[in-house]
Amino acid sequence: MTRRTEFGEPYTDDHTGGGAPAPSRAGDGAPPSPEEQARAVCLRLLTGSPRTRGQLARALAKRGIPEEAAQEVLSRFEDVGLIDDAAFAGAWVESRHHGRGLARRALARELRTRGVEQAVIEEAVGQLDPEQEERTARELVERKLRGTRGLEREKRIRRLVGMLARKGYAEGLALRVVREALAAEGEDEELLEAYLSPE
Repeated sequence: MTRRTEFGEPYTDDHTGGGAPAPSRAGDGAPPSPEEQARAVCLRLLTGSPRTRGQLARALAKRGIPEEAAQEVLSRFEDVGLIDDAAFAGAWVESRHHGRGLARRALARELRTRGVEQAVIEEAVGQLDPEQEERTARELVERKLRGTRGLEREKRIRRLVGMLARKGYAEGLALRVVREALAAEGEDEELLEAYLSPE
């Protein structure tokens, strides 16, 4: 009779990080099935932090788990709620926007690298409306502004706009926010407008 393993059953891993074999079935000394190995790997990874289906699929492929067995286990984990890409993406957007100030474009890029489907990404980044994104951009510039004082105008602008660009903010928004912040600080607004306006 085949031993049936519950999803909550703990597994131990060896020092290679590849997942130690699950206990043999029926005590007969047989090696664990690919499904048992896949469950062990997924449970270990999910114990550390939430993962997307894509991340887990890549991890299983690296460990040589057959595709059919991997997909069967991943689908079962989704069915019972242990994998939830929509919840992962929503939490990722909330955390990375408020913690790091990342804009929608950067957040979408990060989620794509973690194997999240485009429709799920669009729904998650849709949590951020343009007004919230602009408020965050202004806060980022305000925090960085003091450290640029004493620099030439061109260097200040380049540094501030570059900071926003690295966080995924559109060029037009970045330029406008920087211009307004520098003007509020006393920079000549006409000179800033001439410098920052496109040719």
